[in-house]
Amino acid sequence: MPVKSTKEKSKPANEFPEEPVWTYRGYQLKSSEFVTAMVHFFRAEVQRANVWRQRLDTTTNWAVVVTGATLSIAFSQSNVHHSVVLLNTLLVLWFLFIEARRYRYYELWSYRVRLMETDFYAAMLVPPFHPSPEWAENLAENLLTPSFPISMWEAFGRRLRRNYYWIFLILLASWFAKIYLFPQSPASVEEFMARASVGPISGEMMIGLGLLFYVFLAVFAIATINMTRATGEVLPRFGDETAPAAPSEQGKHTGLRALLVPRRRRRQLLALIITDKTQAVSNRILTDLHRGVTAMPGKGMYTGREHSVLMCALTITEAHNLKAAVAKEDPKAFVIVSPAQEILGGGFAPLEEK
Repeated sequence: MPVKSTKEKSKPANEFPEEPVWTYRGYQLKSSEFVTAMVHFFRAEVQRANVWRQRLDTTTNWAVVVTGATLSIAFSQSNVHHSVVLLNTLLVLWFLFIEARRYRYYELWSYRVRLMETDFYAAMLVPPFHPSPEWAENLAENLLTPSFPISMWEAFGRRLRRNYYWIFLILLASWFAKIYLFPQSPASVEEFMARASVGPISGEMMIGLGLLFYVFLAVFAIATINMTRATGEVLPRFGDETAPAAPSEQGKHTGLRALLVPRRRRRQLLALIITDKTQAVSNRILTDLHRGVTAMPGKGMYTGREHSVLMCALTITEAHNLKAAVAKEDPKAFVIVSPAQEILGGGFAPLEEK
C-alpha cells in the first residue's frame, strides 16, 4: 500500500480540485461559480423588481395629483359643473387598470426573487445546503417560458384595496358635496336630484349609476381579498401552489371563487418516441434525464415495419434535453411531444387515494 508523503499529507484541503456541479458540452460549472452566477442573477432580478415598483408608485402619484387638481378646480369656482368629478373618477379608474397591469409585471420579477430567497438563500442557513429540485424546476421554467404568477383579477383587487378605493371614496364624497353646496344648499330632494343630472341623463339615474359603481368596487375588493398568489404576501411551498390546475383538485373552489382563483401549475409534457434502437434510447433517457421510460410495440401502417414506441413523462424544462438525448442514439427517431393535463406518480405529484 503506497504511503503518502508528508508534503502530500499537509496539503490544504482547498488545493484539491473542486468537483464540478455539472458538465455539459465541455463546460464545467463548479459550486463556487454556480453560487456567483446565482448572486448576480438575484441582484439583477431585485433591480428589475425595484424598477417596476417605482412604476407602480408613479401611476398612483398620477391618480393623486389629478384628483387633487380636479377637486381644487371644482370647489374653487361655483360655476364648474360637477361632471368634472365624474370624469376624474373615470380617469382614476383607467389609472387603476394601468397599475394592475404593471403590478403583474412587478410580480413576475418579484416571484423569481422570492424563489431565490426561500429555497436558495434560506437553504444556505440550514446545513447541509441542498436546494429543492422543485425550486430549480420552477425557476428554470419561469425563465424559459415567463408567465404572470398572479391573475389580472388579483392585481386589480389588490391595488384597489391598497390605494385606489380610498381615492374613489374621496371622489364620491366630493361629488355629493359639489352637488349639495354649489351654488347653494338645495331646498328639497327634488332640487338635489335636478342638480345631479348630466345632460339628458336624469339625476336619479346618475345617483343610481354612481352608487352601483361603488357597490361593484366594494364587492370586487372583498371577493379578491383571499387571493394571495402575490409574492409580497404569501408564497406557498412548491407543489401546493399548483393544485387548482389539476383535475383531481377541481371542485375545491366553486362559484365566484372558482372564477377568480388563478389556475397555474408547472407545465407537464408527454413524449412519444418511435425508434428502432429501443434499448439505447431508453438507457440514454434514464442516464441523462433520470426519467422512466415505457416501451410499447408498434407497426407502420404503410411500411409494415416493426418499431418500438417509447412513452416518457417530463416537464417543459426537460424537453430540450430529451430531444438531445434521443438524437445522440437515433437521429432518425420520430419524437412527438404534447402537453399532459395531469401526471401523477414517481417524480411528479404523488398518487393519492381519493
